[in-house]
Amino acid sequence: MTLELSNQFIFIGALLTLLCIVSSVVSRKLGAPILLVFLVLGMLAGEDGPGGIIFNDYGLAFLLGNLALAIIILDGGLGTRREAFRVSLNPALSLATLGVVITAGITGLAAHLILALPILDSLLIGAIVGSTDAAAVFGLLRSAGLQLKERTGATLEIESGTNDPMAIFLTVTLVQVLAHNQAPGATGIVWVLLQQMGLGLLLGFIGGRGFCLFLERIDLPASLYPLCVLAGGLGIFGLTSLLNGSGFLAIYVLGVIVGNTALPFSKDIHRFHDGIAWLSQIGMFLMLGLLITPSHMPPIIIPALGIALVLIFIARPIAVALSLLPFHFPTREQVFISWCGLRGAVPIILALYPSLSGLHSTELVFELVFFVVLVSLVVQGWSIAPVARWLGVNLPVQVTDPKHFQVALPTELDKVLHVYEVIAGCRANNTLLAELPLTEGAQAAGVIRDGVLKKHSKILRLEEGDHVMILASEDTASMGTLFSPKEDIEVTRQAVTSFYGEFVISPDTTLGELRMFYGLDTRNLSPSDSVGQFLFRRFHGRPVVGDTVALGHLQLVIRRIEGNRIAAVGLKLPHSPPG
Repeated sequence: MTLELSNQFIFIGALLTLLCIVSSVVSRKLGAPILLVFLVLGMLAGEDGPGGIIFNDYGLAFLLGNLALAIIILDGGLGTRREAFRVSLNPALSLATLGVVITAGITGLAAHLILALPILDSLLIGAIVGSTDAAAVFGLLRSAGLQLKERTGATLEIESGTNDPMAIFLTVTLVQVLAHNQAPGATGIVWVLLQQMGLGLLLGFIGGRGFCLFLERIDLPASLYPLCVLAGGLGIFGLTSLLNGSGFLAIYVLGVIVGNTALPFSKDIHRFHDGIAWLSQIGMFLMLGLLITPSHMPPIIIPALGIALVLIFIARPIAVALSLLPFHFPTREQVFISWCGLRGAVPIILALYPSLSGLHSTELVFELVFFVVLVSLVVQGWSIAPVARWLGVNLPVQVTDPKHFQVALPTELDKVLHVYEVIAGCRANNTLLAELPLTEGAQAAGVIRDGVLKKHSKILRLEEGDHVMILASEDTASMGTLFSPKEDIEVTRQAVTSFYGEFVISPDTTLGELRMFYGLDTRNLSPSDSVGQFLFRRFHGRPVVGDTVALGHLQLVIRRIEGNRIAAVGLKLPHSPPG
């Protein structure tokens, strides 16, 4: 490769990445799924588009795709809170195993009927598109700006981070059967599955715990901590894969453990991995767009559309209903989880397996899967936010921290120095520094005015343009409202009142007291039961914020949960706006 050609590749790659970044702003305004935009840009840059780039190296695409997916799943694990497992671990694992098998089976049967392919070839197509995609789910849920109920959001994220092993297992098994024309025994299938899952969980856990201990004891420059986490995660991914375990499951488990451990410069670690995950998504979907040749696709559009519609409207809903049957999920949440069965890069990467194994009809399988993914991103990805609002599974988006500077203190792992700017119209403006209503454990460290540090005093009154330094934990959402515009606060207040109701009652209030005050008919209920006990039983011991129950002409809405206990309940009267 000449120097000039190398420079051309660097320039074209940088230009395409810049176009993807700029297009993300436009796509957000249009409501378009950003991953679809990346994919289309890749196709435009390919051999049938204006770019004219010819790229057909399946081996390189497989390598880079796996690397990008590992980085994306690591970032997803880092962003998964430990509390999410309280209500979502078991249902998510059920979806990640049983759900994938059911989806693959129904979709494979549809492919057999539509394409008249041999049943094993058809089941291979079903297995390839059987799992939801972490890149698609993580990216689209976050870019849509949705704040879903914890049970729904956590189930989707944990499922997408853990269902790749089952899809890979089914795909590899069917490829081996087709390549060698010999089916493995039942014992061999069970052993391979246990090996994939078991090694993924074990090495991910050991690697995560060991790596946290390592980071707590080593003294590195601040900029190297994020790189160290990335290298450690990819190392565990590679080692687990070499031992025939699930590298994707291992790197996800490692990410969850690292993300839920107080480490030096944890904010920097999260920021870096958010950025590198975006870069991985851009690069992977551009590459997959380059890999497809649109002019070859017209003959398969109709059958692929039929398979995609069966997958979206039949296979996924049935799989979700059966997988979540033991967990008593509300119907609305089951419908939304069904609709969020997004297909993305994982099926396209899995579609490369037949080609790498030398099977026939590999181009047909690849193009079919690519079109199914395209339909999923267009139909499901474009409508996630409207469907969430229509089904009522989203919580009101509350004002979080305005943009501000943060400095992690390595000697106080649970404390961060936050620097907020005082703007016109915010609550902090014209307030005495000593009287700022800070959260428990937070304290004002000083004020920077006109580039000069002002000493903390009881008479220091904040002015527009001041920068207030506050030492606090990472959870600063309520503190950030002090420095947000009043208009944003008012919009948030109205949204919260509309959703949770005008009144807040104690969960210790009895149903008998509610009957006395509001004339409720509680003949089928125990008047001595508290509201908290009633709601806890109604949601089978796994309540989440936003769960709503109609009680006569009232609505009870869970407003706050502390640990495993309902701490506050909203009360909506008949005249309250609908939430």
